[in-house]
Amino acid sequence: MASSSDVQLIDVTKHFGQTVAVDTINALIGPGTYCCLLGPSGCGKTTTLRMIAGHEFPTSGEIAVGGIRVTRLPPARRNTAMMFQSYALFPHLNCADNVAFSLRMRGVGKAERRKRSLEMMRLVDMDALADRLPAQLSGGQQQRVALARALVTDPGVLLLDEPLSALDPFLRVRMREELRRFQRRFGITFIHVTHNQEEALAVADLVIVMNGGRIEQADTARAVFDRPTTAFVARFIGGHNILRCTVDAADGKGARLHGPQGSPIVINVPGLAPRAEVQVAIRCDRMRISRVAQRLRAVGAADQADAAVALASRVAAIEYQGSVFKLRLEADGTEELSVTLSDRAFFAEPVAVGDMVTVGWNDTDAHVVS
Repeated sequence: MASSSDVQLIDVTKHFGQTVAVDTINALIGPGTYCCLLGPSGCGKTTTLRMIAGHEFPTSGEIAVGGIRVTRLPPARRNTAMMFQSYALFPHLNCADNVAFSLRMRGVGKAERRKRSLEMMRLVDMDALADRLPAQLSGGQQQRVALARALVTDPGVLLLDEPLSALDPFLRVRMREELRRFQRRFGITFIHVTHNQEEALAVADLVIVMNGGRIEQADTARAVFDRPTTAFVARFIGGHNILRCTVDAADGKGARLHGPQGSPIVINVPGLAPRAEVQVAIRCDRMRISRVAQRLRAVGAADQADAAVALASRVAAIEYQGSVFKLRLEADGTEELSVTLSDRAFFAEPVAVGDMVTVGWNDTDAHVVS
């Protein structure tokens, strides 16, 4: 395989008529990185991928692959390969000939392209099915053939456009594991477009969250989930509640806020101004609940802190998901809250729809988002 390449986007903008699809984005994707472009439909992620591939040209800005500016080069001269959402296999060609097709277009001799095709199919564990037609394969097998066809030209960067969207949920989980395994085996840069948050967190070294044509956050999967920097990322990634708060007092070390129902929150973030309105994100699985009729257990400082910030709420919905329960709560003065409880925690103190509860958290689990 070719050595992996980095990809750099420099002030890249794309207009379609009066519509701004991508708005002055900058990113550096290191060599050998598995990167996911993540966001809702229409956020610009697929347009960005197509510009890296050379199937669209930027309105302005530059794109570099492996340190070489490729902004106006055709796809075949970019050291990239693209794996399309539909796989786009030729139905009249067997698997080996599908994989070898791009080599044929480059003038490689029949014997050599057959050899390289079979070698690549062996790497994706499909050599035993080399003579089958695409219609005789499962969805996962077709995906492997499409992957082999994309990799047979030894690209430094593989571009994947929603590669798992056509698969059923069980196979989707298996194939994302395989994509990650293949990326590590080949050691090249993968750039994978998806709107599925779980998929991005499962496979990516680097997650680039896009919204409205712009990059909201680019960081490791753990950082994007655990410490989203904007309210959009917190809501889109899921697993967070957003509370609107006002700064009561601030100094060079942090600030004291009050949130819904006057709940006090201490934030170790300098630079906040008194009386400023801010948004605070708290992970759903870091919140705890207790019946209003019962006192929150005062066992140690952490529980006392929870009691201080408890919000009175009503249980609006309960969803059982096996190992966890997801609760939707309604509380005066704020948006609906979501709480994720382990099955053990839920059954230790079960609640029902309509019950009044208090919900609390530790200050260390709250952080300001823009």
